[in-house]
Amino acid sequence: MDVTTEVAIIGAGTAGLAALAKVRKAGKDFVLIDGGELGTTCARVGCMPSKVVIQVAEDFHRRHRFERIGIEGREALRLDSAEAFEHVRDVRDIFVDRILAGTTDDMGEAFIEGHARFVEPTVLDVDGRIVRAGAVVIATGSRPFVPEAWEPFAERILTSDNIFEQETLPGSVVVVGLGATGVELGQALHRMGISITGLDRLDSICGLRDRRVAQTALEVIGKEFPLWLGHAAAVTREGEGLRVTSGDRSVVVEKILASLGRVPNLDKLGIEALGVSLDACGVPGFNRHTMQVGDLPVFIAGDVTGSEAILHEAAHEGRIAGVNAADNRVRAFRRLTPLSIAFCDPNIASVGASWSDLDEIVTAVGEIRFGPVGRALIMGSNRGMLRVYAERAGGKLLGASMVAPRGEHLAHLLAWAIERGLTAVDMLRVPYYHPAMEEALQGAIRALLDDMGTQSSDSPELQPLTS
Repeated sequence: MDVTTEVAIIGAGTAGLAALAKVRKAGKDFVLIDGGELGTTCARVGCMPSKVVIQVAEDFHRRHRFERIGIEGREALRLDSAEAFEHVRDVRDIFVDRILAGTTDDMGEAFIEGHARFVEPTVLDVDGRIVRAGAVVIATGSRPFVPEAWEPFAERILTSDNIFEQETLPGSVVVVGLGATGVELGQALHRMGISITGLDRLDSICGLRDRRVAQTALEVIGKEFPLWLGHAAAVTREGEGLRVTSGDRSVVVEKILASLGRVPNLDKLGIEALGVSLDACGVPGFNRHTMQVGDLPVFIAGDVTGSEAILHEAAHEGRIAGVNAADNRVRAFRRLTPLSIAFCDPNIASVGASWSDLDEIVTAVGEIRFGPVGRALIMGSNRGMLRVYAERAGGKLLGASMVAPRGEHLAHLLAWAIERGLTAVDMLRVPYYHPAMEEALQGAIRALLDDMGTQSSDSPELQPLTS
């Protein structure tokens, strides 16, 4: 039976569900279309199960600190990887079930299970069923990229889509691609007892573009497992394993973890029916402040845009797309301050503007290392560096980069401060409890003011009372 509706949303992931919430609030008729596994990429194969693995690995790894703090018996501890990954799947299923219970489980005929393909910009063929809509939101997500040349070794290739389903873990793995996912899972698997080698064609990890912070990251993470940078990976079969070669180095391993980014799920959508230009990845041209495709009543949001696969960005884009799909006018909205966090140990994070994009002449920098930071020393995690950037004239915060224990919290504080347009002086006129990791931020801000030429006699921390 054909369907006519005001808004059709293709994809029941984070972006699609965020768009749906706005369409519902506007009181519009809608259908939500999805033919894949439900529960969002984040909950099923992304953010959440990976953090469970990281927590298990971190708990097990902490045994290495026991002896120096007087706790005996660490030699007797063992990790049952099968039990550990069963726990990962159990917790993952809780997250997925919660999402399904609040969305598609009770949608009735408004949810159409099937694969959509464009016939016209607002006409869809869903497995032979025609859906005519006033507006369409494309939120079909993405999938891990695996080079075609690796297809003969498919049984030995792990990705974020299948790693959490493993009943037993291999003894050795090369992680190819050292973005956030590769570094997080590589370190976690290493801490679980797997021999890990990390490889990336770039000369830095986790997208760091501040060379001082990037070098610190390499020093810290490289102490746990080898990092081979600056060359692409070549793979050949060798016996029962795979030989992975990078430049003049090579290693034979049981499996490869491919962490090479993600591919937008557009290839089966008939996107050419929109009649707009497509980029090299097949993504249609769109306005990132309206999420509108060309001048059509079609909007796109989330990982399918080909931008960074970050949940809060996908949700934000989904809300913009949903508001505009449900309205008679298309409005532009301000985008969020850039924020990315890798949940390795220590955390690696970037906030706001990247150092490589700033003019060094008019930009001040505040830097602090975590070696002497009291809270970090107590935790046995006093490794890393924080660098904060601000306008030299006026001190308005612009960005930051860090390798930091509990850096996820420092990154959020800085993102919120940048979002609100705060200055370095503003950041000193707030309390910093002792001992807390936030004292590192206080130290970096003081160093920032020194770089700006603010004299200590100016007492920037003190705010005079006004009558």
